[in-house]
Amino acid sequence: MRRILLPILFVLALAIPIVAQDATKVDSQHYKVEFENSRIRVLRVKYAPHEKSVMHSHPDAVAIFQTDGRMKFTFPGGKTEERDLKAGTTLFTPAVKHQPENITDGDIELILVELKTAKRRHH
Repeated sequence: MRRILLPILFVLALAIPIVAQDATKVDSQHYKVEFENSRIRVLRVKYAPHEKSVMHSHPDAVAIFQTDGRMKFTFPGGKTEERDLKAGTTLFTPAVKHQPENITDGDIELILVELKTAKRRHH
């Protein structure tokens, strides 16, 4: 029994950090799934003034900002970066692990289209 239990516990220990980094799993207050299929996942992201998330990760994605604002991002290792957001701006964001924080007095809202494994077309 012990020989079976140890490998199972090891596999579970490896799987927990992977699941725990998904923004919708670790921070459902700010991240809501609007649509999902085998190729994309669309998230609605909302931060009230001065709200902060937890460290989490995203795959490659396209962000569409719905409001103006300013956010502070903390990355593993402690490096930080502040960014101004402009309503109507659309940009590609490579896969990232970060902890976002709304550092303004207004709400911040965006749509995040996460890209899943790309499928190649055959001609």
